[in-house]
Amino acid sequence: MVMASSSSRTCVEVEAMERSVRQRVPPLLTDLYQFTMAYAYWRTGRHREPAVFELFFRNSPFDGGFALFVGLHDCQLFLRSFRFSLQDVDFLRTILPPSTDPGFFEYLRDLDCSGVTVRSVPEGSVVFGRVPLMEVAGPLAVVQLLETSLLCLVNYASLVCTNAARFRLAAGPRMKLLEMGLRRAQGPDGGLTASRYSYIGGFDLSSNVQAGLLYGVPVAGTIAHSYVTSFTSLEEVHPQTLVPAGGDPDPVDIISLAKGWLGRVCELLGAAPGKIREGELAAFLSYAIAYPHNFLAVIDSYSVVSSGLLNFCAVALTLCDLGYKPLGVRLDSGDLCKQSSEIRRVFRRCSEHFSVPDFDSLTIVGSNSISEDNMLEFNQESEINTVGIGTHLVTCTKQPTLGCVYKLVEVQGKPRMKISEDPDKSTLPGKKAVYRLVDSDGHPFLDLLCLSVESPPEAGASLTCYPLGPNTSSVSVTPAQVACLRQEVFSNGQVTEPVCSAAETRTKVQVVLQTLHPRHKRLKEPDTYTVALSEKLHDLVTEGKNGSCCESNFVQDN
Repeated sequence: MVMASSSSRTCVEVEAMERSVRQRVPPLLTDLYQFTMAYAYWRTGRHREPAVFELFFRNSPFDGGFALFVGLHDCQLFLRSFRFSLQDVDFLRTILPPSTDPGFFEYLRDLDCSGVTVRSVPEGSVVFGRVPLMEVAGPLAVVQLLETSLLCLVNYASLVCTNAARFRLAAGPRMKLLEMGLRRAQGPDGGLTASRYSYIGGFDLSSNVQAGLLYGVPVAGTIAHSYVTSFTSLEEVHPQTLVPAGGDPDPVDIISLAKGWLGRVCELLGAAPGKIREGELAAFLSYAIAYPHNFLAVIDSYSVVSSGLLNFCAVALTLCDLGYKPLGVRLDSGDLCKQSSEIRRVFRRCSEHFSVPDFDSLTIVGSNSISEDNMLEFNQESEINTVGIGTHLVTCTKQPTLGCVYKLVEVQGKPRMKISEDPDKSTLPGKKAVYRLVDSDGHPFLDLLCLSVESPPEAGASLTCYPLGPNTSSVSVTPAQVACLRQEVFSNGQVTEPVCSAAETRTKVQVVLQTLHPRHKRLKEPDTYTVALSEKLHDLVTEGKNGSCCESNFVQDN
């Protein structure tokens, strides 16, 4: 398996990320109604009113107990470069109604995010439904225009990162995970996003070369069935010699050596030489000559037991004979658990019989539409060391979207609330602070939403709060530790919290997942994590629902 260097390249990555964001997410990558609303705000003179929006999702994805929040760094870079070009404005003139005042287009030409402030949960955080992840404050028209782009940058990134983390939990710590979903992804940008955030979520490697260039994701690859089936004869192997690794300058006839080893392997295993595919052996030899230090072959192009495994062992033993260390095999069809056990048995027999210790550590890679359930099976019953996952990872087949939303919570210092006949779609009014309460064992147990003007909760002090959900009664809790979840990440047109590399965020994700209680991160029927309102916020929500507050403070949407 050929692997690229994974050395730290934080500065280079950040520059590449910013170029990528400018190219992928220009200001016109949004919904038309953002412009029609912005115009209406401008037309009535409300466009500069200070407003606050919150970005959140309602339920943890995949019937799980948590999600991972990512995409923030792209949001920061998007905000820093947000500006309409003359070409953008000229195009808007052609699609907005002819009655649009020309002064609005001049307003757009001067627009930027210098008046926007963003407070956010940090990139790579474990998060839960209904917790405001990002608070976007600024002039009403501007923060309205940002909605679709911010949602686009967070929704899929967080979903696929969470999916990757679940695969990692299912795999356990010993198994390597290779993301190989580029050809299955929803377009080039979906493929790049999946590779980047799968790595952050816990995958070790990606097949996506561009993800390696842009984000420093370690890349890996082997050979495909097409390479194997393109060969038919040993006469196609060229060159037919290989220089030993130990320093002997004289090239060795590798074909004769491999034939000899093939005969010995067949004798050891009682295999019929007549069923072995010569073209497959030729393909393996050609690849071994090209990459003697990185020989890993796909062995199911024909028959694993009757041909592929025998040919691999012959070529791998040949390489060992010449001082090289082969890497292993890949399986891409059939019963992967059963086949991997048989392959491991053969490797051990060869290691013992031929006195080749390297055969004990050969890697077995499994691929073939692997799901989360397959991973649980592999972890318990197989000899697979590395799993290549594509379709079920990048397309998030269990749940296609995280469902993040972006809702208005305050205008000119007054709370705004959407009150819906569907309780799940009602919003929580007012500018807020978010605190994570931690128990004496270091596990988070409750996220507390407060109004921003409230004093923060204190470690060791009892507090009363109201958990979100069907039961509206209050509870009393005493945290051992309290952490403020949100920090300022963008202000006055500048990024105020450093943008991290993918590797740095990946490390953080693994650390924060370790703090989560097992009952909240188990893959099947996890306990629901508690998100609760402070007494003052609960009272404000109740007043809004009952219509007992100043009517201008609340917006009702049935």
